[in-house]
Amino acid sequence: MKMKKILAENRKAYHNYFVLEEIEAGIVLKGSEVKSAKNGQISIAEGYAKVEDGEVFLYNVNITPYKMSTIEKPDPKRKRKLLLTKREIKRLFGKTQIRGLTLIPLKVYINERGFIKILLGLCKGKKLVDKREELKRRDMQRMMRREGKWVF
Repeated sequence: MKMKKILAENRKAYHNYFVLEEIEAGIVLKGSEVKSAKNGQISIAEGYAKVEDGEVFLYNVNITPYKMSTIEKPDPKRKRKLLLTKREIKRLFGKTQIRGLTLIPLKVYINERGFIKILLGLCKGKKLVDKREELKRRDMQRMMRREGKWVF
């Protein structure tokens, strides 16, 4: 069994949002985009997803055009369809209607079968106070670990 290969990761998402739930989705890509994504030429830092007309679309994700492509090169920031079941789409639509919840891409990876998948997070935005509290908590944990190593 093959391990998952992570192609892109949105580390800032965990700093800027509370991730309430994670959902795995397939992504519809054109030919040369697949090669480019598998080479790691993908950026999801500014991306987000929306539910429109019973379908989920990914916006603002940059997939650099593949250099060796001979056919037409698609727009790097075009909207891309995500593949989810109808039940998941209905549930996400209901949750995103609640004030403050949004869909943020957390990771793009290749699964065991070789397909490119995207891990979406159902997120709620953090306020500045929450970010500061989290930084303080991490610093305290780091200090406790340090002191714990030196005390025998």
